[in-house]
Amino acid sequence: MTTLNSASSQILRTTRRQWLAHTAGAALALASGHALAQQTGAGQRVLRVGHQKGWLSILKNRGTLEKRLSPLGVSVRWVEFNAGPVQLEALNVGSIDFGDVGEAPPIFAQAAGAPLVYAAATVPRPGLEAVIVPKGSSIRSVADLKGKRIAYNKGSNVHYFLVKLLEKHGLKYGDVQSVFLAPPDARAAFEKGSVDAWVIWDPFLASAQKTLDARLLADARGTVNNRAYYFTSRDFASRNADVLRIAIEEIAAIDTWASKNKAAAATELSQILGLDASVTELYLNRSDFGTKAVNGEILAEQQKIADTFFDLKLIPKKLNLLHAAPVDLVSSR
Repeated sequence: MTTLNSASSQILRTTRRQWLAHTAGAALALASGHALAQQTGAGQRVLRVGHQKGWLSILKNRGTLEKRLSPLGVSVRWVEFNAGPVQLEALNVGSIDFGDVGEAPPIFAQAAGAPLVYAAATVPRPGLEAVIVPKGSSIRSVADLKGKRIAYNKGSNVHYFLVKLLEKHGLKYGDVQSVFLAPPDARAAFEKGSVDAWVIWDPFLASAQKTLDARLLADARGTVNNRAYYFTSRDFASRNADVLRIAIEEIAAIDTWASKNKAAAATELSQILGLDASVTELYLNRSDFGTKAVNGEILAEQQKIADTFFDLKLIPKKLNLLHAAPVDLVSSR
């Protein structure tokens, strides 16, 4: 297995040029996925799954989804992406049918007119994102962040978390100096002392704690829910409710297994991510597990994120999240 330091160097210090190369590779994957769909016979259905290296990779490696769908005459195609926004663009151009993503990217996809529908959501996982500071930092409370330079990914789940965390502690968003950096660049800035704090999610968070001895200042518990989402298109959902139901059932089965076998899950995930098992153990030990249907309450959570991003001028228009409601939820209204 790759050592912790070399894996961190490989995954967390990726240069901008490498990220652009990954994105270009993803674009080729989109075309390939589209071609696969076109080659499928008229009587054969296909589920094209876009996934980021992580949780869905476990399902892919086990092959249980293929076994469940085969009797229905459904084949499965897998396409790996380096980030949620690229995955959602693939949905928008009709190259994938299903995927997983954090809570923020769907907001931007919807603002761009993507035909996105929420297929399912995880349970809240607020322990998986946090503000961290260097071990010797004089920052001891959220209030101490006033005037400080804080690195984070613009328009991400942690962007929303930071806004709400500051509000909770009596600070305004403008009270801190935002430094917009993707995780690899943010880690480099954090190591060099170019920023005072970093708002980040797992497994980047766990890696920083293990390899940089970073100190956790505040996680999202009591502030935001930090769910992840499984998405599809309205057209696919309308025609393939049975396929989506089985996909969600298989994901839920992985969740149930992992909740009872965290050490084994950490080992399996460490091999997928190329990280030391101690990092994935820290990550999974503070995670909650479970997949559930998207209901009105969950859509209301996403609506708050959308409204916040509109107020921050991160999206150009107000959104109505009911436009992305699951097909069965819309039909029941």
